Amino acid sequence: MAKKTFESALSRLEQITAELEQGELSLEKSLKKFDEGIQLVRFCSTQLEEARSRVDLLLEKSGQLEPVPFDEEERGDQTLS
Repeated sequence: MAKKTFESALSRLEQITAELEQGELSLEKSLKKFDEGIQLVRFCSTQLEEARSRVDLLLEKSGQLEPVPFDEEERGDQTLS
């Protein structure tokens, strides 16, 4: 079996979402898809957190590597209210 990647997990999650939105699955199948989706969300979340940690380690400040918190607001990625 091929190693699961963030991209493949996200693609599968999008597919599951589309299937659930169609509303044509039985309750039992919907619950199984939902459970699979939750597992994929957890996997993707873990992958993103690991990537964030690696980025923090690579940021250089004052000639030394120091972790710098990732601030989405500084990048302009503010959520809409």
